[in-house]
Amino acid sequence: MCSSEVPGPYRNDSSDGRAPSGGRTRTDDGGRRVLAYPPAPEPLPVAVMDNHTHLDFQDGPVQVSIGAALDAAESVGVKGAVQVGTDLESSRFTVAALDLDRRLLGAVALHPNDAPELAAAGTLEAALDDIESLAAHPRVRAIGETGLDYFRTDAPGRPDQRYSFGRHIDIAKRLDLALQIHDRDAHQDVVATLHSEGAPETVVFHCFSGDEDLARICNDNGWYMSFAGTLTFKNADNLRRALAVADPALVLVETDAPFLTPHPFRGRPNASYLVPYTVRAMASELDADLSELCGRLAANTEAVYGSWD
Repeated sequence: MCSSEVPGPYRNDSSDGRAPSGGRTRTDDGGRRVLAYPPAPEPLPVAVMDNHTHLDFQDGPVQVSIGAALDAAESVGVKGAVQVGTDLESSRFTVAALDLDRRLLGAVALHPNDAPELAAAGTLEAALDDIESLAAHPRVRAIGETGLDYFRTDAPGRPDQRYSFGRHIDIAKRLDLALQIHDRDAHQDVVATLHSEGAPETVVFHCFSGDEDLARICNDNGWYMSFAGTLTFKNADNLRRALAVADPALVLVETDAPFLTPHPFRGRPNASYLVPYTVRAMASELDADLSELCGRLAANTEAVYGSWD
């Protein structure tokens, strides 16, 4: 359900809608690149938070400020977000952003796909030390996104990924922070690493990508599962099965913006103001009261990250 046109800061009234240099390419039937932001959804009855977003990643033909992005989200019932770093540059952006707007909390880390390159350059240890220093900011509440990615990293680079993951786990435990996990095609090894290293008290599987078996493992260990727009994709039966068995006290919602825009806008840019599409899909799948689900999601999110106040 849509409540309005595209929010003001996301409109592209002055151009033809084509991607700027560096934007993602998505084509319609005529071969034209379509990167216009989707319309705003109907506001949620109870405000929630976007558990994972990347405000520093530009997508689509417009550049939106931090404040404008959060204003658009707040107007539809998304009252806060977790800004997530994936390397030193974006982690420094995250820390700076936390001082600009109180509607943000932060997470900082090195993405697993960067670990082999950093190790080969001899800079991985120094980068990890810098991440730990950035994590000292009081509004950084998580180490992430970190984990394992066997989709983009082949076997020779995986030992460096596993080492980096272990070091991030150690930082999270010593600083008493949550751990946001990136897990792509590596479920078994992610779980094994958490057990062998000793998981932090609070673990979040960002953009949960498993099935009901992984959901049950998360239930057994008290690990949170954060569902993104992928839940709405037609080929995502595994995610819907996982949501059905997930402990309601361990379920979160996110965008992973500007990626993973929910159906029916898949392929177009994502932003925190689009969270309600995913929340409504979750309510439909669970046959749940929307207000009660929103309240649960908000409470779960604060259980992980603490208060935004």
